[in-house]
Amino acid sequence: MPINLSLYSKKPNMKNKLFLSLLIISTLSFSALVSTTVSANPDIEHWRTTNGTHVYFVSAPELPIVDIRIIFNAGAARDGDDPGLAILTNGLLAEGAGSLSAGQLAEQFESIGARFSNSAQRDMAILSLRTLTEKKAFDSAVGTLTTILTQPDFPKTAFERERRRLLTTLKRNKQSPGKQANEAFFNALYVKHPYRNQPTGTEAGINGLDTAKLKAFYDKYYVSRNAILAIVGDLSRADAEKLAQTLMGKLPEGEPADNLPPVEALAEGKEIRINHPSAQTHILVGQPGMKRGDPDYFALYVGNHIVGGSGLVARLSNEIREKRGLAYSSYSYFVPMQQYGPYTIGLQTKNESADEALVVLRETIDKFVKEGPTAEELEAAKKNITGGFPLRISSNKKIIDYIGMIGFYQLPMDYLDTFNERVQAITLEDIKKAFQKRIHLDKMVTVMVGGNVNPSSEK
Repeated sequence: MPINLSLYSKKPNMKNKLFLSLLIISTLSFSALVSTTVSANPDIEHWRTTNGTHVYFVSAPELPIVDIRIIFNAGAARDGDDPGLAILTNGLLAEGAGSLSAGQLAEQFESIGARFSNSAQRDMAILSLRTLTEKKAFDSAVGTLTTILTQPDFPKTAFERERRRLLTTLKRNKQSPGKQANEAFFNALYVKHPYRNQPTGTEAGINGLDTAKLKAFYDKYYVSRNAILAIVGDLSRADAEKLAQTLMGKLPEGEPADNLPPVEALAEGKEIRINHPSAQTHILVGQPGMKRGDPDYFALYVGNHIVGGSGLVARLSNEIREKRGLAYSSYSYFVPMQQYGPYTIGLQTKNESADEALVVLRETIDKFVKEGPTAEELEAAKKNITGGFPLRISSNKKIIDYIGMIGFYQLPMDYLDTFNERVQAITLEDIKKAFQKRIHLDKMVTVMVGGNVNPSSEK
């Protein structure tokens, strides 16, 4: 879908620039779908900058846009004794840098229609940029991103403002039964592990922070050898190499973050009931599941698709919603991380039906672990997963999600090329063996948060 640039003046004003960039962005997904280049598995190129950053690049010349994602091994798992340190450090990067205020930095992006964002999760901290590849806009956007990345000021006024905002978020979370359930779930799954930390931190942790701690965290983790750079867009390899050096070249080399400790398996089951003035009860059941690159990944992934990962046609939904009308939706999913991320099974239901729904959930999981799926279920799951795979790489944004993940978790470079093949190779016995070896209903954490759930001590 070509865009006629002659429709715009040679010196477009700000509104025309913004309109042009938004028009291009709005057509990105459609253009990617009809493009033979993007609809095929992307060709991923990989190299390292002179100071040690791993770069993953996919050329996508269909539109004059480039997406950039910089990922640091600097998520909440690195908070240590200061819960909230990672997210506040990441959040302050664009609140003042190179002697420019947050407003001035935002204006530099907005004036050329570029989009910047940043975030911190448990494993990673991220900076993202989407910009036009027209030279003036591109150079300006990359220059501003480089300033944010390499010259953060950590201004005290912004620090106090962002700290207050996080504290407000934590207070608001206490009013949400879903947030309360999630926090209790992670606390019980990861009692002594860094994954226990919520990315948003704790009140005590945030109140104990200062700009000196943020600067020390930045100096330690925001270094080139602790970073992954993903680039997708209308650039040549040479231009991508120049971009990578521009962005990362001024960062100190530093050292990669230490490996996180292994996650300990749960020794016994635990049930936590928390009374909350809500009309529905939130139920989470689960255990540590698997990590990225796990040898059982595909067997567990396909098996979970059958039991709870395929929406209304999954077993859990059939038993809980279709047969009994106990909940509008139920689900299960793995979150593979650097170490064992959670395997989560959940639902929401009326307070009075919470215990019944929990019994059905457990019975459904227990039966699946013991018996495995049927041949018909496995065939349907394979068709659904492999048939939908092209849509998972149908836009630059989705591609950069994947190549960032491949780089950060050091997955094989042919991960996307072999994905469908590995799904198709999974057998009934593979799923049954993997679930019986890895999923233990009698050692799972159960959290119930809602009205009249008979609060009790953990049991």
